[in-house]
Amino acid sequence: MSRKIWVGLGVAVALLGLVGCSSTGSEEPAESSQQEGSSQQPDLEGVPDVVAEVNGVEITKDEFVSIYEMQFTQWQMQAQQTGEALDQDQLRTQTAEAMVDSELLSQEADERKIELTQNELDSALEQLAAANQMGSTDELLAALKEQGMGEEEVYAELEMQQRVDRLLTEEVGDTEPTEQELREIYDQAVAQQEQSGGEALPTFEEVKPQIVEQAVNTKKSEAYQALAAQLREEGEITLHL
Repeated sequence: MSRKIWVGLGVAVALLGLVGCSSTGSEEPAESSQQEGSSQQPDLEGVPDVVAEVNGVEITKDEFVSIYEMQFTQWQMQAQQTGEALDQDQLRTQTAEAMVDSELLSQEADERKIELTQNELDSALEQLAAANQMGSTDELLAALKEQGMGEEEVYAELEMQQRVDRLLTEEVGDTEPTEQELREIYDQAVAQQEQSGGEALPTFEEVKPQIVEQAVNTKKSEAYQALAAQLREEGEITLHL
């Protein structure tokens, strides 16, 4: 199985970003921002053949380049809106470190013998298609194929993400947020909106499903960071970048 893990919490975020790249809206970014974002190219000079070693497993240059170029493309899209310049040294380091964390968690999922059935993977792909407002999984796979990801690769990466997601669920335990936690998140959002002078938010009940999702993702993100830090202390990691 491929060891190329998507940066962050996993493939769902990465795939969503890729699909977004293939269906831009009608808004035109400012010309100066376009020039700023398009003037830079991915700087891969000096990237070694082996970017890092994680408990004896190599993260290769090819794997790194694939992820880095994806991250760079996402930055370019943001730069078209903001005109912000990119520190590629920082982005290369962040990408490599995130790939190390992902590899550590994947190894831990192996250690705990976390496996998924084909039905579970198919269900996860259907959820991903729905989250990206695709009519079917075939439509999602077609969009990803345009971005250079074949069906076999999509399933391999999705399996990686789902195994790590299950690992994080084990770490967190009960991920279901309490009503008080949800109310606190909502009240904070309302206060920020009032402070900024923006339009009033929908009622709590109207946005409750989104708040639940945000709260669960926050808990898993915190678990990801905590477990990665623990595994770094216990593991043998060499970064060559």
